[in-house]
Amino acid sequence: MADEFKRLDRKLVFQGSIIDYYRDTILVPNGNVVEWDFIGHKGAAAVVAVTEEGKLLMVRQWRNALDRYTLEIPAGGLNGEPTDVAALRELEEETGYRAKEISLLISIRTTVAFCNEKIDIYVARDLVPTRQHLDEDEFIDVKAYDVEELCEMIYAGQIEDSKTIAAIMSYRNKFL
Repeated sequence: MADEFKRLDRKLVFQGSIIDYYRDTILVPNGNVVEWDFIGHKGAAAVVAVTEEGKLLMVRQWRNALDRYTLEIPAGGLNGEPTDVAALRELEEETGYRAKEISLLISIRTTVAFCNEKIDIYVARDLVPTRQHLDEDEFIDVKAYDVEELCEMIYAGQIEDSKTIAAIMSYRNKFL
């Protein structure tokens, strides 16, 4: 059925620093021509940072889109590098830890209805303290949590970020 959909046109509406917004013209299977929004994203990497005690490092930061603080795993956009390199960079920038060991846990697509964003999520172990390297607009608090405590926060609606939920639940399922 996928071959019955045909993109007739894609127009760039807005080019941003994180995303590009397009208007697509699509021929659908019944012969109608429709317009769909499409968000192009350069990709991201995230990391489940596991302390020696088995706790996960989480970052608390302000999210403008939600107008509130959120609790998330460290993550960030790609700067043209492979996702494992980006995950290590974001780990050190946001938490002030470097990892001696990193492995791919899961890859997710965040919002398939209108965005192509892909996030590769890694597990980092053997953490070595360094220092945070925050951007001038970042204000991040770091705290370690037990996995079960984080799961309770997910089910209580205190953690809603999809990459964080996928990462915690995947880590719990695979390693605990």
